[in-house]
Amino acid sequence: MQVILLEDIVNLGYKDEVVTVKNGYGRNYLIPQKKAVIASESAKKVLAENLRQRAHKLEKIKANAQDMAAKLEGISLTIGAKTSSTGTIFGSVTNIQIAEELAKKGFEIERKLITIKEPVKEVGTYKAIAKLHKEISVEIAFEVVAE
Repeated sequence: MQVILLEDIVNLGYKDEVVTVKNGYGRNYLIPQKKAVIASESAKKVLAENLRQRAHKLEKIKANAQDMAAKLEGISLTIGAKTSSTGTIFGSVTNIQIAEELAKKGFEIERKLITIKEPVKEVGTYKAIAKLHKEISVEIAFEVVAE
């Protein structure tokens, strides 16, 4: 079934995209949660008109994302964590800690937009990816140190 997304959904698509999903996922989750609507012909026409009217705003949002990416390009974070004597972290470092460190430096990025490829369980240097826009993502280097 085809649906029009009403908000960004990780690993599925972005707002105002027409995507194909399985019937159960669409009818039992996306539509009742107000995350999508069925992509009928009339809904597609309304979407096309709305996109045409919002094209200017979308360009501004993309420009803001590019500015943010340029500012984040050279940044590196240091995250302190409680560790054992061997350098293994008690727990792990997640996107929540990265979002908090970025907020301390003045960058407000939603934690859901930050992904870490591999689990961070030891002291060392790692990379996270922040998706600022559907076409713009930036790599953030961070170092985990023992507290």
